[in-house]
Amino acid sequence: MAQIRGGGLTRLGVVLSSAILLCVPIRAAQKHASRPARVQTGIDVLEAEKFAPLRGKHVGLITNHTGLDAQGRTTIEELFHAQGVQLIALFSPEHGISGRADEKFSSSKDPTTGLMTYSLYGESLRPTDEMLSGIDTLVFDIQDAGVRFYTYTATMAYCMEEAAKRNIAFYVLDRPNLLGGDIIEGPMLDPDKTSIVAYFPMPVRYGLTIGELAQFFNAENHINCDLHVIAMKNWHRNYFFESTGIRWIPPSPNLRTVKGSIVYPGLEILQNAGVSVGRGTETPFEEFGAPWMDGGAVATALNEVHLPGLRFTDQPFIPVSGLYAGQRCGGVGVRVTDRAAVRSMRMGLEIAVLLRKLYPAKFDPAKLLVLVGNAETIQQLQTGVPPEQIVASWSDALKKFDQTRRKYFLYQ
Repeated sequence: MAQIRGGGLTRLGVVLSSAILLCVPIRAAQKHASRPARVQTGIDVLEAEKFAPLRGKHVGLITNHTGLDAQGRTTIEELFHAQGVQLIALFSPEHGISGRADEKFSSSKDPTTGLMTYSLYGESLRPTDEMLSGIDTLVFDIQDAGVRFYTYTATMAYCMEEAAKRNIAFYVLDRPNLLGGDIIEGPMLDPDKTSIVAYFPMPVRYGLTIGELAQFFNAENHINCDLHVIAMKNWHRNYFFESTGIRWIPPSPNLRTVKGSIVYPGLEILQNAGVSVGRGTETPFEEFGAPWMDGGAVATALNEVHLPGLRFTDQPFIPVSGLYAGQRCGGVGVRVTDRAAVRSMRMGLEIAVLLRKLYPAKFDPAKLLVLVGNAETIQQLQTGVPPEQIVASWSDALKKFDQTRRKYFLYQ
C-alpha cells in the first residue's frame, strides 16, 4: 500500500464528472487557474520536513536537471548535505543528469559530489545489483511531460520493479503534470506493444502527476513495491504548468517551451512517418513540415477544420540537425490560442489524414504505430475513417481508464 505525505488528499472522496474530464477542464475550478499558485513540489515539502522520511536511509537518487527546489537548488545537493541522509549513488534517465544528451550515454562520476552516476539509458535500462549495492531506498525526482511515450515514466516503473525485487523502499517526490490533471486523450496502448516508450496500457495523455502515476503502476501492474509519495502542496488538477508559479525547465533537449508541451503529444507521433516536428530549429514542437510538403496548403486545410484552441500558419524552415538537416521544409507553424481547449491527439490525427490524402506516396500512417501504440487506430487512419470517428472510438476505453485512474488521485 502506498503511503502519502505532504499536501495530498486521500484517495476517498475525490469525485469528478467523467464527461468533464474527457472533454473539457473543470470550469468550476477555474478560479484556481486565474492567478499563479505557489505550488510546493515534493522536494520542497521534503525540505520543510527536514528530510525526516529519509533519515537513517542509504539513498540512491534517480534525477536529472529538472530536480530543483523552489530556490533553484538541486535535489542532488540537498540530499547530499541533508543531515542523517546518506546519498550513495545517482541514476539518470534518457538525456542524462544535465538533460542535454540526445543519444544513449554511459555511466560516469558526478563532478560535484564524486558519486557514481549510473546511466539508465545505455547498456541497461534498469538498475542492476551492482548499481544498487548498499542502497536501501530509491528516491525519484524528475519532471515528466504527462505523455505516455515520454521515457521518464518507464524508467521510474523499471526502477520500481527492481526495488520491489530487493525490498528497497521507493519514494517519489511529486511534480506537476505539464498538461494538468483533468484531460485524458488518445487511444489506449495495445497490451502487446509495451516498451521504453510504452510501459503500460493507458492513453497517450493520462492526466496524472508522476506520483499518482507511480501509485497507478504499482497497483495496476502489480509491482507491489514499498512506495511512498511526497505529495505537492497547492496543486490543482486544472493547472497547466503556467499556473504553478514554478520556473520552467525544459525536461528534455527538444521540449523547450510550455507552448510546445501542449501540442507535443500530437506532433511527436508524426516523426516516424517522415515529418519533421521542428527538431534542429529554434521552435521544436511548434512547427512541422517536410521538403515534400506545401506548408501554405496544409495550414489552410487545417484552419478549415476549426480545431479548438489552435491556428495554423505557413512557416517554412530549415533544420540544422536531425531529420531533413540542411533542407528547406515546407512548414506549418502551430499557434495555441486556448491551451485548455486543445486536443493534441485529435490535431495529430487531422494532420495525418490530410498528409495521407495530399501526399500518399510520401506519408504512410502505418509508421505512426510505434508511438500511437494502438493497431485499430492505425488501421482506421489507413482506411480513411474521419478523425472525429476515430476519436469517438476511443470513448469507452477512456471512460474505463478514467474510472481506474481516479483511485490514485492525490489532488482535487
